[in-house]
Amino acid sequence: MSDHQKPHNGRRPNGQFKVRQEDVDDKLADPQGAAFVADDVRLGGAVEDTGPQAGLRGEELQRMIDNNRDCVDKFKE
Repeated sequence: MSDHQKPHNGRRPNGQFKVRQEDVDDKLADPQGAAFVADDVRLGGAVEDTGPQAGLRGEELQRMIDNNRDCVDKFKE
């Protein structure tokens, strides 16, 4: 039988995922920064952006999702 009290791989005991926390803008400013971010994503699955402009990307993604939803609804009709 499996041990149901054991947390899922890649998670902390409180249930949150362990991801690297970096300022992505600073990392990408480095000439080899894109390679470092790609390796972090490949190994860990994600990188949490902690920089001052981090929320702006989320707002842009939400806007793109809303536009996509409108286009899909238009084609369904």
